[in-house]
Amino acid sequence: MTGALDGKVALITGAGAGIGAGIARRFADEGARVLVAEFDPANGSAVADEIGGLFVGTDVSHHDQVENAVATAVSEFGAIDILVNNAWGGGAIGRVENKTDDELAHGFAVGYYGPFWAMRAAFAHMKERGWGRVINMCSLNGVNAHIGSLEYNSAKEALRTLTRTAAREWAPTGVTVNAICPAAKSQAFLAVTAGHPEIEAIADAANPMGRMGDPYEDIAPVAVFLASEGSRYLTGNTLFVDGGSHINGVAWAPDLGP
Repeated sequence: MTGALDGKVALITGAGAGIGAGIARRFADEGARVLVAEFDPANGSAVADEIGGLFVGTDVSHHDQVENAVATAVSEFGAIDILVNNAWGGGAIGRVENKTDDELAHGFAVGYYGPFWAMRAAFAHMKERGWGRVINMCSLNGVNAHIGSLEYNSAKEALRTLTRTAAREWAPTGVTVNAICPAAKSQAFLAVTAGHPEIEAIADAANPMGRMGDPYEDIAPVAVFLASEGSRYLTGNTLFVDGGSHINGVAWAPDLGP
């Protein structure tokens, strides 16, 4: 039995936990060779070992490390067919007026520039082969303007604009670029709920399906589709893989203080 991604090479950032790890496991199950580009060496190595992939330490806020991850995929596997920009660096919940320049700069370095650098580096290889898939993990936080996470919201919406622009420019080359806005118990979600446990219960209750998604079972299969030949005529789109949360928006408002 062949998988949907047999023979393909995928680079996934932030694949050491959460949604990134779920996608890495699913891609491997579908026959892809996976490079796990991860900031945390213990988590990244564990996932790579589990799926028979390759780990490369990567802080996506540094363009040289991002470019090295792409170069490693090409040198070790001979190609880069699929790029999933998933990494996020975390951040504290807080009001807009209390956010610092450093918080905003870090959010954009990880959430926007990191994906841009990876896309720029990968595109040359994809264009040469006449085939490529870029999947950018964006967020309902930005679409719905959830409170308390300005740097995350802003970077993710900028990434959606980058997604559409690259999709338009690259459409003739055989390279597609799409975004997923997931509702799942991701690493970023768990980091927030660790300090605000009431948010997890609120998020589950507010979801039309009554639960937040599972990275492997709910989110990763859609990423497989976007990474496959079956999505060849789909580009520049945002897929809301969220149990219906985007339909009417999600009203959640943690106490941010005065």
